[in-house]
Amino acid sequence: MRVGLDLVFLGERAGGVGRYARELLAALAHGHPELELHAFLSRDAPAGLRCEPWASQVRWTVLPVRATGPPLHLGASFAAIPALAVARRLDVLHGPANTIAVGVPGVASVVTMHDLIWRHAGADWGPPEAVRAMERISVPTVRRARRVIADSVAAAGELVAQIGVRPGRVSVVPLGVAAPGVRATPEAELRRTLDLGSGPVLLCVAQKRPYKRQEVLLRALAALPDGSVRLVLPGAPTAYEQELRALAVKLGVADRVRFPEWVCNADLEGLYALATAVLLASRLEGFGLPVLEAMLRGVPVGCSDRSALPEVAGDAALMFDPEDQDAVDAAVRRLVEEPELRATLRARGRERAATFTWARTARLTAEVYAGAAAGTSARR
Repeated sequence: MRVGLDLVFLGERAGGVGRYARELLAALAHGHPELELHAFLSRDAPAGLRCEPWASQVRWTVLPVRATGPPLHLGASFAAIPALAVARRLDVLHGPANTIAVGVPGVASVVTMHDLIWRHAGADWGPPEAVRAMERISVPTVRRARRVIADSVAAAGELVAQIGVRPGRVSVVPLGVAAPGVRATPEAELRRTLDLGSGPVLLCVAQKRPYKRQEVLLRALAALPDGSVRLVLPGAPTAYEQELRALAVKLGVADRVRFPEWVCNADLEGLYALATAVLLASRLEGFGLPVLEAMLRGVPVGCSDRSALPEVAGDAALMFDPEDQDAVDAAVRRLVEEPELRATLRARGRERAATFTWARTARLTAEVYAGAAAGTSARR
């Protein structure tokens, strides 16, 4: 079976969707020799991608577009790639990032729609033009694609209820988590460069957006009796970050909060390694990959009880209502002050994370490809 993946969106800073696309492709190439894989990239694709040990199992095509440069970006996805798919007689064309060309003659379309946060959060998710683009481009794609993949049961339910996708066309394929591929930056170096002192460190790996609710973590930090605790919020600067900085000043904790921009993989691994706990207070999540990343590394997790987070975390995280500040304060305080609780969460977390593998993600995705291709063969 010939399968093409539209990866023109994939750049060095593609975030969680980029991680999903890379890990899925690697797992498919490594474990599914029955698939002939074609990957379509932009000029901004990560430099080392085609040098991976499994890269020889993939036929790579680099298109003359930029990963973040519409309209050429969209032109590649909706014109150039479909033409190549027909020429190469692909059976399936998969879009891992919410869009894919549909209606390509003889080619079944599969799209992964990660969530509908952009529809719920609006301007809190991104610029109005980006929200309109999702409505104008992604929604029709999801409605017309042969098969739709969702990361979680929660996300699948929203696709059915809000987009009108028939349940039989949606498959839940949970994401995976893998051991780090880089050596972590030493703790002493990170503590020095980020001025973290020698006390406990709380880490929140999330975009700085209002629906991520980082403000409740600032308030929980201010409520802690231990003034040596630091809160680290890495990620690209946003307007919401300025609100968080102003709130930190108002709460008197500005000297205890760090806002590093995008951190490299080595620094992120170092932050996981030194963290007392990882926190995620989102109101909305299609999956919540940082929860599993922390668990795999033996870091205790505290997260909200909303959206897809309960089905990902199970009983391996200390959960709280992100709209209840007292509940957030109590959870954060317990994670800082109760070593027995942290030990329990570490053990449960490692056990929980072990069930989420990229090999399983690839296997379930290959099953979706087979189902989609079978439908196309029947039409032929």
